[in-house]
Amino acid sequence: MSQGGTPNQTAYGVRSDVPARLRKLLSLADFELAARKILPRPLFGYIAGAAEDGTSHAANRTAFEQLKFQPRILVDVSRRSQAATIFGKTYASPFGIAPIGISAISAYRGDVVLATAAKEENIPAIMSGSSLIPMETVRTAAPDTWFQAYLPGDTARIDALIDRVKVAGFSTLVVTVDIPVWANRENNVRTGFSLPLRPSLRLAIDGISHPKWLAGTFLRTLINHGMPHFENSFATRGAPMLSATAVRDTTGRDHLSWGDIERIRQRWSGNLVIKGILHVDDARQAAEIGADGIIISNHGGRQLDGAVEPLGVLPHISDTVGHKTVVMMDSGIRRGGDVLKALALGARFVFVGRPFMYAAAVGGAPGVRHAISLLRDEVDRNMAMLGTSSITELRNKVISGDTGGR
Repeated sequence: MSQGGTPNQTAYGVRSDVPARLRKLLSLADFELAARKILPRPLFGYIAGAAEDGTSHAANRTAFEQLKFQPRILVDVSRRSQAATIFGKTYASPFGIAPIGISAISAYRGDVVLATAAKEENIPAIMSGSSLIPMETVRTAAPDTWFQAYLPGDTARIDALIDRVKVAGFSTLVVTVDIPVWANRENNVRTGFSLPLRPSLRLAIDGISHPKWLAGTFLRTLINHGMPHFENSFATRGAPMLSATAVRDTTGRDHLSWGDIERIRQRWSGNLVIKGILHVDDARQAAEIGADGIIISNHGGRQLDGAVEPLGVLPHISDTVGHKTVVMMDSGIRRGGDVLKALALGARFVFVGRPFMYAAAVGGAPGVRHAISLLRDEVDRNMAMLGTSSITELRNKVISGDTGGR
């Protein structure tokens, strides 16, 4: 991106094609505030919440805040570009949309909205295995979408799921490995959230008190598509999203091992990415098995509370396996400066989750595109002020102080 920005930008940095109702949203944080007013408490709490005391969730942000930039001045940055190439494809920016579960109940056709907005802005989106729209539908709407799988608990169902992803035409499979058991998310209990959702007076009141969501997402979905189901946890359709008795089968994950990843590598010929790595030895194991990429992640603080923040282990992992596999990162990124800090410490690419889900809930595809544009503009401005023209120039050059322990 050059200093002039994109053709649809105004002098103030907001694209001229952004709907008027979204133009007051000037940062990713603004989308969260707007989404809180639209979404019922259980759904907003599910997206925003973290495990137990939220220690890791808070630490993810603190890690970015503690790092400082050391810019260079009087550098010609008129030809700067934030384009990034991974797995043979060049994207317009070095960030993408992380997998977000049950997005089609938080925003109308949420999985399609996220994927198509990413396609239009030329960044990758990762479709969640906890999604409510069939993967085939999303892949047709946005062919470059990646698919993220939570592995079933037995070999036969793993094989069937991988084969389904292959037949659907996905080229990149992301296997999330940091969920052997359900996390302790007390906030879900407090807000009345469960998977599936259980009908109750409390849930009904939450829905009625949020009429925009009730009419624009829930009732619209029921009328046009019927009751949402977990469509992609297995090769076959899963439980409904709303039920008094249905149980979502997530048993057996606690005995999964690296042997299962080796079998997937043999069965899956496309790009294989392992998500949820925080230890350098696990990164080595993934690279030795033949993973094309890894995503350093603590699940946005939603799994093990007290787990190390990804930014803290990123430099060591990148130095160790970055020559063998594509090192990526998520968890805690909220600003363009965060993107650049992660890249400077060794990430080739980063992913952002919650803010794009808020954007979809607030404004559908235009909202997601606006959020992407805001983050992209922040990356561009910061690159100019840092004195760098390419993201490949960032490594170890823009962070002040010792980052070896991070």
